[in-house]
Amino acid sequence: MPKLFLLFSACLVWGMAPITSQAETTVDELPEVHVYKTPTCGCCGKWVDHLRSAGFDVRTTVLPRLDEVKLSNGVPRELGSCHTAIVGSYVVEGHVPASDIVRLLKEKPAISGLAVPGMPIGSPGMEGPNPERYRVLAFDSEAKVSTFATHGP
Repeated sequence: MPKLFLLFSACLVWGMAPITSQAETTVDELPEVHVYKTPTCGCCGKWVDHLRSAGFDVRTTVLPRLDEVKLSNGVPRELGSCHTAIVGSYVVEGHVPASDIVRLLKEKPAISGLAVPGMPIGSPGMEGPNPERYRVLAFDSEAKVSTFATHGP
């Protein structure tokens, strides 16, 4: 009888583990990403496609200028890029990989957001030959900046 109980217990635990891990990563839990971009930004559309392919629901707002959006959401000027997004309570500036946004939402650090300054070749939406190594930076309301992730060759 004890062997049967152990076997049943092991099967029960093994069977539950995948259900739990799947529940933690379901697309249903990902909040909408609201992307602000200019009408002429082609790479912004490619970044939106990248987010959608990762399971995010994305809404875009096209504006002639993004200065006010960046300023009102606390994006430090030196971290600026071509588009700004809001996801949950965070700001996402530039070509941040979807995997880093998912990590941000899971870990919930006490920061304002993430940024990839400029438009590094090889970042999502900026794919091309000769990809660059780039950093995803975390920033807070006092403009304190730290490295959140590094990507590239």
